[in-house]
Amino acid sequence: MEIQTLNPTTPRQRQRIEAFLKRNGLRFDDMHYYAAITDDDGEMIAGGGLKGNVIKCVAVDDAHKGEAIANTLISHLIAHANEEGHSNVMLFTKPKNRQLFESLSFRLLAEAPEAVLMETGIGGINNTVEQLKKIKEEGEVCKENNQECKKEEKTNLNITTPQHLNPSTPQSLTTTTPLRGVVVMNCNPFTLGHRYLIEQAAKQVERLFVMVVREDCSLFAYAERKAMVEQGVAHLENVTVIDGSEYAISQATFPTYFLKRLDDAADTQMLLDLDLFRRHIAPALGATVRFVGTEPTDQLTRRYNQLMHETLKDVREIDRLEKDGNAVSASRVRKAMEEGDMNTIRQLVPPTTLPYIIAHLATQALQAELDTTPKPGLVDKDNNGAHRDMDHALMSRSIRAIHPYFVRLALLGFAADIPSHDDIVKTGIEAERAMFEATNGVNTYKGALFSMGLAVVAAAGKAWQGCSITPQALSAAISKLAFAFPDTKGTHGSKAKQTAASETATFKGALDNAREGYPMLFNHWLPFYANLSKNGEPHALHLTLLRIMCDLDDTNIVYRTSLAMMKQVKEESRSVLSRWSEATHGTPQDDGGTNLDTILGDMNRSFVQRNISPGGSADMLSLVVFINGVLG
Repeated sequence: MEIQTLNPTTPRQRQRIEAFLKRNGLRFDDMHYYAAITDDDGEMIAGGGLKGNVIKCVAVDDAHKGEAIANTLISHLIAHANEEGHSNVMLFTKPKNRQLFESLSFRLLAEAPEAVLMETGIGGINNTVEQLKKIKEEGEVCKENNQECKKEEKTNLNITTPQHLNPSTPQSLTTTTPLRGVVVMNCNPFTLGHRYLIEQAAKQVERLFVMVVREDCSLFAYAERKAMVEQGVAHLENVTVIDGSEYAISQATFPTYFLKRLDDAADTQMLLDLDLFRRHIAPALGATVRFVGTEPTDQLTRRYNQLMHETLKDVREIDRLEKDGNAVSASRVRKAMEEGDMNTIRQLVPPTTLPYIIAHLATQALQAELDTTPKPGLVDKDNNGAHRDMDHALMSRSIRAIHPYFVRLALLGFAADIPSHDDIVKTGIEAERAMFEATNGVNTYKGALFSMGLAVVAAAGKAWQGCSITPQALSAAISKLAFAFPDTKGTHGSKAKQTAASETATFKGALDNAREGYPMLFNHWLPFYANLSKNGEPHALHLTLLRIMCDLDDTNIVYRTSLAMMKQVKEESRSVLSRWSEATHGTPQDDGGTNLDTILGDMNRSFVQRNISPGGSADMLSLVVFINGVLG
């Protein structure tokens, strides 16, 4: 017998794995590595796989059970996981296999009627428990110190305060049995509904621990979600925000290959998650109460709440906060973000959440421009335009790399005073470095970082003031920030401007437009786009790009070709817009799309032949989309 390595992503090898698993009553599950033990004839008699540090799809043919093959296989998988940097290895399996894996050094973490979760190796759940105990102890020390300070303060002031106990308040609870509670939240993003639940829960316990779901499969990254919660509950003295558990069971982590019926998966996943909480997390925090919000619509969440009541001793549901007859939820906020409805967003989130939303609107605007297809001379979903060094995947990777810096810029701007020029520049330089690292030195969004970065800082500053963001105020704020930047030298844009200066004195570069507060954008491009979007025009982004190309002195075109070519591009864009307007008789809905797509496709092929890429116009399109989203 020997161990063979199979690649589950290779069709032929995957088929071999699937056939073996089916023979043993299992289904294929997502894996990056699979080890097979074969007999002398090359027939697979045992196998098991890995996804990260989780062992999956382990099976041994009936004819070879009891031959210690499982021991050899599991030892191999653990060793391979260790080589990949995982000191701790987990597995989900049927309850009947628990004793077998315990004999292979695995220990039980959680169990449900249809599955058990086990682990082996160094650290693991014990490390998590010790970290949680430390958080609990630190909180107790802080509380004792705070009480001593208050006691000393009263003594120094020679004040005697009568004791009035109210059983509904945390203070009275401390005289008998200290009560601690836990709220587990995703907060994608953090809303007034989340804050309300935490505030109501905090009134019922001496200390409340808020655990943010750690898994990064949400719109907002884990670090952002946790920061939003911390800032949103900073006013609550008895609330501690803690790291999410790495042991949370989710749809993404829980495998279903060994369940007889797939409809058992959701309940099994939730029961394992609750058993982990009951066995390990709650005791480590000394918590006896679990708080949840009522769930009026989502069946899965409502089922989770029901199982929580059946599994845990003290579960308290708090009625969800409502606005205009509907629950205040993160999904409502995300929907408003998609629709560019900042007025609704402001009614659903605390002010401290706004910088994170502004940063995401900036990132979404860049992605919206990139995804607009077809585009003349620019990278889109179908082709690379006039670029040989970048494609859609590279550009998308670049957007993800610079997103955290939009968050930092928004947080800088979200203050009473305008952030220092040095702080803005420092963040921009770090963003450029991250961009170049993600693209192996290709300049994808340096221009957009400047224009979008200024707009993000300006929008966040206006959001901090607590009033609606108006076009006039945002334009003025961008202008003020831009005047702090000196004239550029040696950049592609400055070289293009220098080239144009010999023929025209009215040519404006990126910095000039920013210093003026983008008058063309606010007076023409933005209303044009807003009107198309309001009327449901499916080509609103394409048409707005053409509108920008009619007006903008695009330094990217001049640098790659000539001033004369830029003027020609303006004329060609005007011609296309005129043809579209005539074809639709001024009613965008009549276009149907096919004709415009054909025209843009032809335009793209012509631009590629002439090496034309209207990159500056693309940056302005992103800016239009972003500003349309934050106004109001």
